Amino acid sequence: MLCRAGLTLRRSARMFSDVAERFTAAQQRLNTLTEDPGNNAKLKLYGLFKQANEGKCNIPKPSGFNFVAKAKYDSWNSLGDMSQDEAKEAYIDYVNELVGDDATQEAAAVPGDGDTVPGLTVTHEGGVTTITLDRPDKFNALTWEMYTGIADNLNAAAQSEAVKVVMLTGAGKWYCSGNDLGNFVKNMPAGGPQEMADNGKTVLTHFCEAMIKFPKPLVAAVNGPAIGIPVTTLGLCDLVYCTDNATFRTPFVSLGQSPEGCSSFIFPRTFGFAKANEMLLTERQITAEEACNGGLVTRIFPVDSFRDEVDKIVKHMASLPPQSMRISKALIRQEVTDKLLEVNKRECETLRDRWLSDECMTAIMNFMNRKKK
Repeated sequence: MLCRAGLTLRRSARMFSDVAERFTAAQQRLNTLTEDPGNNAKLKLYGLFKQANEGKCNIPKPSGFNFVAKAKYDSWNSLGDMSQDEAKEAYIDYVNELVGDDATQEAAAVPGDGDTVPGLTVTHEGGVTTITLDRPDKFNALTWEMYTGIADNLNAAAQSEAVKVVMLTGAGKWYCSGNDLGNFVKNMPAGGPQEMADNGKTVLTHFCEAMIKFPKPLVAAVNGPAIGIPVTTLGLCDLVYCTDNATFRTPFVSLGQSPEGCSSFIFPRTFGFAKANEMLLTERQITAEEACNGGLVTRIFPVDSFRDEVDKIVKHMASLPPQSMRISKALIRQEVTDKLLEVNKRECETLRDRWLSDECMTAIMNFMNRKKK
Protein backbone atom coordinates (compact mmCIF):
# COMPACT_ATOMS: atom_id res chain seq x y z
CA MET A 1 0.00 0.00 0.00
CA LEU A 2 2.79 2.41 0.88
CA CYS A 3 4.52 1.70 -2.44
CA ARG A 4 1.28 2.26 -4.34
CA ALA A 5 0.64 5.52 -2.48
CA GLY A 6 4.17 6.68 -3.22
CA LEU A 7 3.73 5.91 -6.93
CA THR A 8 0.48 7.88 -6.98
CA LEU A 9 2.15 10.87 -5.35
CA ARG A 10 5.04 10.80 -7.86
CA ARG A 11 2.59 10.63 -10.78
CA SER A 12 0.62 13.53 -9.35
CA ALA A 13 3.82 15.54 -8.93
CA ARG A 14 4.79 14.87 -12.55
CA MET A 15 1.32 15.85 -13.76
CA PHE A 16 1.43 19.05 -11.70
CA SER A 17 4.90 19.88 -13.08
CA ASP A 18 3.74 19.18 -16.65
CA VAL A 19 0.69 21.45 -16.36
CA ALA A 20 2.73 24.21 -14.69
CA GLU A 21 5.41 24.07 -17.38
CA ARG A 22 2.87 24.10 -20.20
CA PHE A 23 1.01 26.98 -18.53
CA THR A 24 4.24 29.00 -18.38
CA ALA A 25 5.04 28.11 -22.00
CA ALA A 26 1.54 29.22 -23.06
CA GLN A 27 2.10 32.65 -21.48
CA GLN A 28 5.31 32.97 -23.50
CA ARG A 29 3.57 31.81 -26.69
CA LEU A 30 0.95 34.49 -26.22
CA ASN A 31 3.69 37.11 -26.68
CA THR A 32 4.32 35.82 -30.21
CA LEU A 33 0.89 36.96 -31.47
CA THR A 34 1.33 39.35 -34.37
CA GLU A 35 -2.15 40.89 -34.08
CA ASP A 36 -4.28 42.12 -31.18
CA PRO A 37 -6.74 39.25 -30.43
CA GLY A 38 -9.48 41.69 -29.39
CA ASN A 39 -11.09 42.64 -26.09
CA ASN A 40 -13.28 39.54 -25.76
CA ALA A 41 -10.27 37.26 -26.12
CA LYS A 42 -8.23 39.32 -23.66
CA LEU A 43 -11.05 39.20 -21.09
CA LYS A 44 -11.33 35.43 -21.44
CA LEU A 45 -7.57 35.07 -21.00
CA TYR A 46 -7.70 37.33 -17.94
CA GLY A 47 -10.42 35.25 -16.27
CA LEU A 48 -8.66 31.96 -16.95
CA PHE A 49 -5.31 33.35 -15.77
CA LYS A 50 -6.78 34.60 -12.47
CA GLN A 51 -8.66 31.32 -11.91
CA ALA A 52 -5.50 29.32 -12.65
CA ASN A 53 -3.41 31.29 -10.18
CA GLU A 54 -5.88 32.22 -7.41
CA GLY A 55 -8.84 29.89 -7.79
CA LYS A 56 -12.47 30.99 -7.48
CA CYS A 57 -13.15 34.73 -7.80
CA ASN A 58 -12.53 36.30 -4.40
CA ILE A 59 -12.97 40.05 -4.97
CA PRO A 60 -16.06 42.21 -4.45
CA LYS A 61 -18.12 43.11 -7.49
CA PRO A 62 -17.10 46.57 -8.81
CA SER A 63 -19.61 49.33 -9.28
CA GLY A 64 -21.48 49.49 -12.55
CA PHE A 65 -19.67 52.67 -13.58
CA ASN A 66 -16.25 51.02 -13.49
CA PHE A 67 -16.79 49.26 -16.80
CA VAL A 68 -13.30 47.79 -17.25
CA ALA A 69 -13.09 46.40 -13.72
CA LYS A 70 -16.64 45.00 -13.99
CA ALA A 71 -15.83 43.27 -17.29
CA LYS A 72 -12.77 41.66 -15.71
CA TYR A 73 -14.77 40.62 -12.65
CA ASP A 74 -17.51 39.06 -14.80
CA SER A 75 -14.96 37.10 -16.81
CA TRP A 76 -13.31 35.67 -13.70
CA ASN A 77 -16.51 35.13 -11.70
CA SER A 78 -18.16 33.27 -14.61
CA LEU A 79 -15.69 30.39 -14.14
CA GLY A 80 -17.33 29.48 -10.82
CA ASP A 81 -15.80 26.42 -9.13
CA MET A 82 -13.48 25.46 -12.01
CA SER A 83 -10.29 24.03 -10.48
CA GLN A 84 -6.97 25.79 -10.95
CA ASP A 85 -5.59 22.91 -13.03
CA GLU A 86 -8.71 22.94 -15.23
CA ALA A 87 -8.27 26.70 -15.69
CA LYS A 88 -4.63 26.21 -16.68
CA GLU A 89 -5.60 23.57 -19.23
CA ALA A 90 -8.33 25.85 -20.63
CA TYR A 91 -5.86 28.75 -20.79
CA ILE A 92 -3.30 26.58 -22.62
CA ASP A 93 -5.91 25.37 -25.14
CA TYR A 94 -7.17 28.89 -25.81
CA VAL A 95 -3.66 30.29 -26.31
CA ASN A 96 -2.88 27.44 -28.71
CA GLU A 97 -6.06 28.27 -30.62
CA LEU A 98 -5.17 31.98 -30.85
CA VAL A 99 -1.54 31.45 -31.78
CA GLY A 100 -2.40 28.67 -34.22
CA ASP A 101 -4.83 30.90 -36.12
CA ASP A 102 -2.29 33.71 -36.09
CA ALA A 103 0.45 31.42 -37.41
CA THR A 104 -1.81 30.33 -40.27
CA GLN A 105 -2.44 33.96 -41.18
CA GLU A 106 1.28 34.73 -40.89
CA ALA A 107 2.21 31.88 -43.23
CA ALA A 108 -0.23 33.24 -45.78
CA ALA A 109 0.91 36.83 -45.31
CA VAL A 110 4.69 36.59 -45.58
CA PRO A 111 6.02 38.02 -48.85
CA GLY A 112 7.27 35.64 -51.49
CA ASP A 113 10.91 34.65 -51.12
CA GLY A 114 13.59 36.22 -53.30
CA ASP A 115 15.38 33.03 -54.30
CA THR A 116 14.26 33.68 -57.87
CA VAL A 117 16.66 36.66 -57.96
CA PRO A 118 20.17 35.34 -58.64
CA GLY A 119 22.50 36.41 -55.85
CA LEU A 120 19.83 36.82 -53.16
CA THR A 121 18.49 34.40 -50.57
CA VAL A 122 15.44 35.58 -48.62
CA THR A 123 14.04 33.75 -45.59
CA HIS A 124 11.17 34.42 -43.18
CA GLU A 125 11.09 33.14 -39.61
CA GLY A 126 9.39 34.35 -36.46
CA GLY A 127 8.54 37.77 -37.85
CA VAL A 128 12.07 38.34 -39.16
CA THR A 129 12.81 38.57 -42.88
CA THR A 130 16.49 38.02 -43.66
CA ILE A 131 17.84 39.20 -47.01
CA THR A 132 21.22 37.60 -47.66
CA LEU A 133 23.57 38.79 -50.39
CA ASP A 134 24.56 35.39 -51.69
CA ARG A 135 27.39 35.62 -54.21
CA PRO A 136 30.34 34.64 -52.02
CA ASP A 137 32.49 33.81 -55.05
CA LYS A 138 32.05 37.46 -56.15
CA PHE A 139 32.35 38.85 -52.60
CA ASN A 140 28.58 39.47 -52.77
CA ALA A 141 28.94 42.22 -55.38
CA LEU A 142 25.60 43.75 -56.35
CA THR A 143 24.05 43.31 -59.78
CA TRP A 144 21.19 45.49 -61.05
CA GLU A 145 18.86 42.53 -60.49
CA MET A 146 19.96 42.27 -56.85
CA TYR A 147 19.29 45.97 -56.26
CA THR A 148 15.78 45.54 -57.63
CA GLY A 149 15.24 42.30 -55.69
CA ILE A 150 16.22 43.92 -52.38
CA ALA A 151 13.94 46.92 -53.02
CA ASP A 152 11.04 44.61 -53.98
CA ASN A 153 11.50 42.52 -50.81
CA LEU A 154 11.64 45.62 -48.62
CA ASN A 155 8.46 46.99 -50.20
CA ALA A 156 6.70 43.64 -49.75
CA ALA A 157 7.88 43.37 -46.12
CA ALA A 158 6.61 46.88 -45.44
CA GLN A 159 3.09 45.77 -46.43
CA SER A 160 3.15 42.38 -44.68
CA GLU A 161 1.74 42.24 -41.16
CA ALA A 162 3.74 39.04 -40.62
CA VAL A 163 7.09 40.85 -40.95
CA LYS A 164 8.27 42.78 -37.90
CA VAL A 165 11.98 43.26 -38.69
CA VAL A 166 14.17 42.98 -41.79
CA MET A 167 17.84 42.05 -41.56
CA LEU A 168 20.43 42.50 -44.32
CA THR A 169 23.56 40.35 -44.28
CA GLY A 170 26.08 38.63 -46.53
CA ALA A 171 27.03 35.03 -47.26
CA GLY A 172 30.58 33.86 -46.61
CA LYS A 173 33.36 36.07 -45.28
CA TRP A 174 32.30 39.33 -46.97
CA TYR A 175 29.32 41.55 -46.35
CA CYS A 176 29.45 43.12 -49.81
CA SER A 177 32.11 44.43 -52.20
CA GLY A 178 29.80 47.03 -53.74
CA ASN A 179 28.72 47.36 -57.35
CA ASP A 180 29.50 44.53 -59.72
CA LEU A 181 31.35 46.63 -62.29
CA GLY A 182 30.05 44.24 -64.91
CA ASN A 183 26.85 46.28 -64.58
CA PHE A 184 28.57 48.94 -66.68
CA VAL A 185 30.16 46.81 -69.40
CA LYS A 186 28.06 43.64 -69.81
CA ASN A 187 24.72 43.41 -71.59
CA MET A 188 24.88 46.99 -72.83
CA PRO A 189 21.32 48.04 -73.83
CA ALA A 190 20.46 49.08 -77.38
CA GLY A 191 20.56 52.73 -76.34
CA GLY A 192 24.23 52.40 -75.37
CA PRO A 193 25.88 54.08 -72.35
CA GLN A 194 23.17 56.74 -72.07
CA GLU A 195 20.41 54.16 -71.63
CA MET A 196 22.61 52.15 -69.28
CA ALA A 197 23.21 55.24 -67.11
CA ASP A 198 19.52 56.21 -67.12
CA ASN A 199 18.48 52.68 -66.16
CA GLY A 200 21.12 52.53 -63.44
CA LYS A 201 19.96 55.84 -61.99
CA THR A 202 16.37 54.56 -61.82
CA VAL A 203 17.38 51.28 -60.15
CA LEU A 204 19.61 52.99 -57.59
CA THR A 205 17.02 55.66 -56.81
CA HIS A 206 14.34 53.05 -56.11
CA PHE A 207 16.76 50.91 -54.08
CA CYS A 208 17.66 53.74 -51.70
CA GLU A 209 14.07 54.99 -51.58
CA ALA A 210 12.93 51.55 -50.40
CA MET A 211 15.42 51.76 -47.53
CA ILE A 212 14.54 55.37 -46.65
CA LYS A 213 10.79 54.72 -46.64
CA PHE A 214 10.89 51.32 -44.92
CA PRO A 215 8.61 51.79 -41.88
CA LYS A 216 9.85 48.90 -39.73
CA PRO A 217 13.23 48.21 -38.09
CA LEU A 218 15.95 47.62 -40.68
CA VAL A 219 19.02 45.90 -39.30
CA ALA A 220 22.38 45.49 -41.06
CA ALA A 221 24.41 42.48 -39.95
CA VAL A 222 27.82 43.30 -41.46
CA ASN A 223 29.57 39.94 -41.38
CA GLY A 224 32.84 41.08 -42.99
CA PRO A 225 34.45 43.71 -45.21
CA ALA A 226 32.21 46.21 -47.00
CA ILE A 227 33.08 48.47 -49.92
CA GLY A 228 31.07 51.22 -51.58
CA ILE A 229 27.27 51.29 -51.45
CA PRO A 230 26.92 48.66 -48.68
CA VAL A 231 28.92 51.11 -46.54
CA THR A 232 27.07 54.29 -47.50
CA THR A 233 23.60 52.77 -47.03
CA LEU A 234 24.38 51.71 -43.45
CA GLY A 235 23.25 55.18 -42.48
CA LEU A 236 19.79 54.30 -43.81
CA CYS A 237 19.54 51.32 -41.43
CA ASP A 238 18.21 51.61 -37.89
CA LEU A 239 20.76 49.32 -36.27
CA VAL A 240 24.14 48.20 -37.60
CA TYR A 241 26.08 45.30 -36.08
CA CYS A 242 29.42 44.14 -37.41
CA THR A 243 32.11 41.54 -36.84
CA ASP A 244 35.37 42.56 -35.21
CA ASN A 245 37.18 41.94 -38.52
CA ALA A 246 34.85 44.09 -40.64
CA THR A 247 36.32 47.01 -42.59
CA PHE A 248 34.63 49.90 -44.40
CA ARG A 249 35.81 51.69 -47.54
CA THR A 250 34.24 54.02 -50.13
CA PRO A 251 36.48 54.19 -53.25
CA PHE A 252 34.28 56.48 -55.35
CA VAL A 253 36.81 59.04 -56.52
CA SER A 254 39.30 56.49 -57.88
CA LEU A 255 36.48 55.05 -60.01
CA GLY A 256 35.49 58.48 -61.32
CA GLN A 257 32.20 58.34 -59.40
CA SER A 258 30.60 60.18 -56.47
CA PRO A 259 28.93 59.35 -53.11
CA GLU A 260 25.53 57.65 -52.95
CA GLY A 261 23.25 56.10 -50.35
CA CYS A 262 22.72 59.60 -48.88
CA SER A 263 26.28 59.47 -47.54
CA SER A 264 26.98 63.04 -48.69
CA PHE A 265 24.38 64.09 -46.09
CA ILE A 266 24.60 61.38 -43.41
CA PHE A 267 28.38 60.86 -43.11
CA PRO A 268 29.31 64.47 -42.19
CA ARG A 269 26.54 64.39 -39.57
CA THR A 270 27.74 61.04 -38.25
CA PHE A 271 31.53 61.37 -38.29
CA GLY A 272 31.92 65.13 -38.59
CA PHE A 273 33.08 66.78 -41.82
CA ALA A 274 36.79 66.09 -41.40
CA LYS A 275 36.42 62.32 -40.87
CA ALA A 276 33.66 62.04 -43.47
CA ASN A 277 35.86 63.79 -46.04
CA GLU A 278 38.70 61.40 -45.25
CA MET A 279 36.43 58.47 -46.07
CA LEU A 280 34.62 59.91 -49.09
CA LEU A 281 37.46 61.90 -50.67
CA THR A 282 40.71 60.09 -49.73
CA GLU A 283 39.06 56.62 -49.63
CA ARG A 284 40.68 55.72 -46.33
CA GLN A 285 39.54 52.33 -45.06
CA ILE A 286 38.32 52.32 -41.48
CA THR A 287 38.10 49.49 -38.95
CA ALA A 288 35.10 48.14 -37.09
CA GLU A 289 36.21 50.00 -33.97
CA GLU A 290 36.51 53.29 -35.84
CA ALA A 291 33.08 52.80 -37.43
CA CYS A 292 31.56 52.08 -34.02
CA ASN A 293 33.29 55.00 -32.31
CA GLY A 294 32.18 57.27 -35.15
CA GLY A 295 28.53 56.28 -34.77
CA LEU A 296 28.04 54.34 -38.02
CA VAL A 297 27.99 50.97 -36.22
CA THR A 298 25.85 50.15 -33.19
CA ARG A 299 27.92 47.32 -31.72
CA ILE A 300 30.77 44.95 -32.57
CA PHE A 301 30.74 41.19 -31.93
CA PRO A 302 33.47 38.55 -32.32
CA VAL A 303 33.24 36.90 -35.71
CA ASP A 304 32.69 33.42 -34.21
CA SER A 305 29.61 34.44 -32.20
CA PHE A 306 28.42 37.25 -34.47
CA ARG A 307 25.36 35.66 -36.08
CA ASP A 308 24.11 34.14 -32.82
CA GLU A 309 24.34 37.51 -31.07
CA VAL A 310 22.57 39.41 -33.86
CA ASP A 311 19.87 36.73 -34.17
CA LYS A 312 19.07 37.15 -30.46
CA ILE A 313 18.63 40.89 -30.96
CA VAL A 314 16.37 40.70 -34.01
CA LYS A 315 14.25 37.93 -32.47
CA HIS A 316 13.77 40.10 -29.39
CA MET A 317 12.79 43.05 -31.59
CA ALA A 318 10.29 40.87 -33.46
CA SER A 319 8.64 39.99 -30.12
CA LEU A 320 7.99 43.64 -29.22
CA PRO A 321 4.70 45.45 -30.00
CA PRO A 322 4.94 46.15 -33.75
CA GLN A 323 2.83 49.31 -33.88
CA SER A 324 4.84 50.89 -31.08
CA MET A 325 8.01 50.04 -33.01
CA ARG A 326 6.72 51.62 -36.21
CA ILE A 327 5.47 54.74 -34.46
CA SER A 328 8.76 55.15 -32.60
CA LYS A 329 10.78 54.81 -35.81
CA ALA A 330 8.55 57.33 -37.58
CA LEU A 331 9.11 59.85 -34.78
CA ILE A 332 12.88 59.33 -34.90
CA ARG A 333 13.02 59.70 -38.70
CA GLN A 334 10.32 62.29 -39.38
CA GLU A 335 12.68 65.27 -39.40
CA VAL A 336 15.01 63.76 -42.02
CA THR A 337 12.93 61.50 -44.29
CA ASP A 338 12.04 64.16 -46.84
CA LYS A 339 15.60 65.46 -46.77
CA LEU A 340 17.00 61.98 -47.41
CA LEU A 341 14.69 61.49 -50.39
CA GLU A 342 15.88 64.82 -51.78
CA VAL A 343 19.54 63.94 -51.22
CA ASN A 344 19.07 60.51 -52.79
CA LYS A 345 17.53 62.03 -55.91
CA ARG A 346 20.39 64.52 -56.23
CA GLU A 347 23.09 61.90 -55.64
CA CYS A 348 21.60 59.49 -58.21
CA GLU A 349 21.33 62.21 -60.83
CA THR A 350 24.97 63.14 -60.22
CA LEU A 351 26.01 59.50 -60.47
CA ARG A 352 24.18 59.11 -63.77
CA ASP A 353 26.27 61.98 -65.15
CA ARG A 354 29.48 60.56 -63.65
CA TRP A 355 28.86 57.15 -65.25
CA LEU A 356 28.86 58.87 -68.66
CA SER A 357 32.05 60.82 -67.96
CA ASP A 358 35.39 59.99 -69.56
CA GLU A 359 36.95 59.71 -66.08
CA CYS A 360 34.50 57.04 -64.96
CA MET A 361 34.57 55.03 -68.17
CA THR A 362 38.37 55.03 -68.22
CA ALA A 363 38.60 54.04 -64.54
CA ILE A 364 36.16 51.15 -64.96
CA MET A 365 37.89 49.83 -68.08
CA ASN A 366 41.28 50.02 -66.35
CA PHE A 367 39.85 48.11 -63.37
CA MET A 368 38.34 45.41 -65.59
CA ASN A 369 41.60 45.03 -67.52
CA ARG A 370 43.54 44.60 -64.27
CA LYS A 371 41.14 41.82 -63.25
CA LYS A 372 41.79 39.95 -66.49
CA LYS A 373 45.55 39.83 -65.92
